[in-house]
Amino acid sequence: MDIRIDDLRGPEIAALLQEHLRDMHRVSPPESIHALDLESLRKPEITFWTIWDAGILAGCGAIKELDPQHAEIKSMRTASSHRRKGVAKQLLQHLLDEAKQRGYIRVSLETGSMDFFRPARALYASFGFEHCPPFADYIEDSNSVFMTKEL
Repeated sequence: MDIRIDDLRGPEIAALLQEHLRDMHRVSPPESIHALDLESLRKPEITFWTIWDAGILAGCGAIKELDPQHAEIKSMRTASSHRRKGVAKQLLQHLLDEAKQRGYIRVSLETGSMDFFRPARALYASFGFEHCPPFADYIEDSNSVFMTKEL
């Protein structure tokens, strides 16, 4: 699989992010949705990657710099055609390696507390992420789980 920085202009990534936002709206109350749309992901503090399998978009993920020592993982998503094939593991490892290269000492994330998000929470825990209080601009929310990892 090929992981590369993406400019968020291709139709494949637009469709995957639309699917992601639809799912978030389906399973989460509006005030608890923290997924970003295409325009929000184009901010300079965010670097966005896609992972491709033989020319087919398999997933995506991003790093948002919160400060010079702390980053947030955003927009982790595996295409439905590639679920349970190791895409998320490969991409998460890439994001963590990149975070280390950039000199971050901590990486955090927000995910949902509902059953829909159980596989994501298990993946993050398998990489050493632990539960933490809300960070950055997040507030306590029973629909959110906050996790962090020291690098």
